[in-house]
Amino acid sequence: MGQYVLAGDLGGTNLRVAAVDPGGRILFRAEAETPRYHDETKIVGTAAELARRCRFQFDSDPLSFGFAIPAIMDAEAGRIFTSPNLPELNGSQLAESLENELNVEVALENDANAAAIGEHWLGASRGFDSSICVTLGTGVGGGIIIEGRLRRGPDGTAGEVGHICIEPLGRECGCGSNGCLEQYASASAIVRMAREILPEFPESPLTGKDEFDASTLYDLGSRGDQLCIEVFRSVGEYLGIAFSGLINVLNPEVIVIGGGASAGWDLFIEPLRDEIRKRAFREPAERARIVRALLGGDAGVAGAAHLAFARAGVSDVLKPNSFNT
Repeated sequence: MGQYVLAGDLGGTNLRVAAVDPGGRILFRAEAETPRYHDETKIVGTAAELARRCRFQFDSDPLSFGFAIPAIMDAEAGRIFTSPNLPELNGSQLAESLENELNVEVALENDANAAAIGEHWLGASRGFDSSICVTLGTGVGGGIIIEGRLRRGPDGTAGEVGHICIEPLGRECGCGSNGCLEQYASASAIVRMAREILPEFPESPLTGKDEFDASTLYDLGSRGDQLCIEVFRSVGEYLGIAFSGLINVLNPEVIVIGGGASAGWDLFIEPLRDEIRKRAFREPAERARIVRALLGGDAGVAGAAHLAFARAGVSDVLKPNSFNT
């Protein structure tokens, strides 16, 4: 067995760990529901068990363990500041705890940053020096790569695209501000906006339904339901406003859109592009490609694996696009 690393991706619903080779190939994977507890101990225990399950498939030890988590952190020190969706991680020393369990070096990274790294290494932004990856899920995340380098910022908050204000007097956000993009373009926001305008569309198949999700809305919209078309049109406009600012400030070559809510691409992409044409500087707007992510749910795992190889000093993995963390 050749060299490999362990790569984990922690979400609010599922926790996944995979063994990955230097070419980005997933050799084995294990998954469990994300445990909830008052502190990090159950997450540590579950991640360690999945890591051992992967390790037992091979006759050699992993080089290191990269772990993508939904948190603001000091990635270099492995110290977590805050995790809004998994508050049991707030202030924890997750990397140190996992290292003690597994006797292997652990590198933490914000999940959206990891997705950006993964897409840059193996996915839709491969070959571009400057890219932004935006993930549309329960929230809205982002990762920024400029001139081949991930931008974390001194406080670890660079790339928080979901908290760009696009409605100054808009809905209150969990971050403490108002009118953040996350409140108008996430999967949960899509459902909320549909509920808000449902009385205006009494003929909609959703009338009288108590439960539906963003996937249902996309399916109906793709079949011509006007309520759902209107919701995704609004999503596209709000994304376009935010992306125009990103293009004007950062001049990226490509913006990659991933996450579960990106399934609505066909319904929101044209309103998004229309807003960019109206609001962004012409030359950088024409340069910036808006593309769909290619790695799907494996983007975070790929990014965590890349980080783990880099931390272990494996240079071959850096060759496809000379990516530096």
